[in-house]
Amino acid sequence: MSFEIPDDCRFLDSHEWARREGDTVRIGVSDFAQDELGDVVFVELPAEGDAVTKGEDFGVIESIKAVSDLYAPVSGTVVAVNDDLVDAPELVNEDPYGDGWMLDVEVDDESELDDLLSPDEYDDQIA
Repeated sequence: MSFEIPDDCRFLDSHEWARREGDTVRIGVSDFAQDELGDVVFVELPAEGDAVTKGEDFGVIESIKAVSDLYAPVSGTVVAVNDDLVDAPELVNEDPYGDGWMLDVEVDDESELDDLLSPDEYDDQIA
């Protein structure tokens, strides 16, 4: 099976992605993760202004199969939350790199992005 892995994203081995978007980094879960989870029915995210720490959990994603923690690929301050996921958590399944995004974070240390898996490294991991 082939999964979408955008060239402009970096990945945690726990299947979260990070993409530079101007002054912030957008975070979500990968196409592979949403496929493994099955139908997403609930997403719990932090509030704007909350701090997230690289490698630590920042929320929860619940599907018909499982409940999983979400881990931050970078440290920083949450500047936007995708409130659409409250009423439409299925957006994670339908468009994990687009409408299914979760957070925008103002990053504390840009070099943390360099520590994440490249698209090729992530592809090798899920192969």
